[in-house]
Amino acid sequence: NGMPSLNGIPLSCEEILDRWGPLVFRMAVQGTGSRTDGEDVAQEVFVSLIQSDPTFADETHLRAWLIRATANRCKSWGRSPWRKRTVPLELSRDAAPPPSEGPNVLEAVAALPAKYRWPVYLHYIEGYTAAEIGQLLGCPRNTVLSRLSRARDKLKDALKEEWS
Repeated sequence: NGMPSLNGIPLSCEEILDRWGPLVFRMAVQGTGSRTDGEDVAQEVFVSLIQSDPTFADETHLRAWLIRATANRCKSWGRSPWRKRTVPLELSRDAAPPPSEGPNVLEAVAALPAKYRWPVYLHYIEGYTAAEIGQLLGCPRNTVLSRLSRARDKLKDALKEEWS
């Protein structure tokens, strides 16, 4: 197997990880709810990238591939039989301690179903437009807009409970 290439120029593993590792890792942690599981998912995404040896027209195409692959890998991670048989014994040691006061927005986002969580993450954290998110996730722009609206409503309800 060769290496993925951008405009016909091969990319090294180091370059791929330096440039796109943080994005994939952040998404994987957000998608799995755990730093450890996020590391596993991110590693699988990059192994898949290298094994598939794709050629990308530009950085936007590569970034879109990585986002789709990470979202899909997080979905399959959540469905895995191993995951369904495990029960968390304690809060992860490397998880950030809960804030002493006020709602935890990131926890509330992580608790959303994936169909709402990904648009929220991609829009508010990564800065994508609804049209771009629709392309990345393979759904119409209006579906993204309605999922963002429903996600905001769900977050308001979840965070309102924490305030009371």
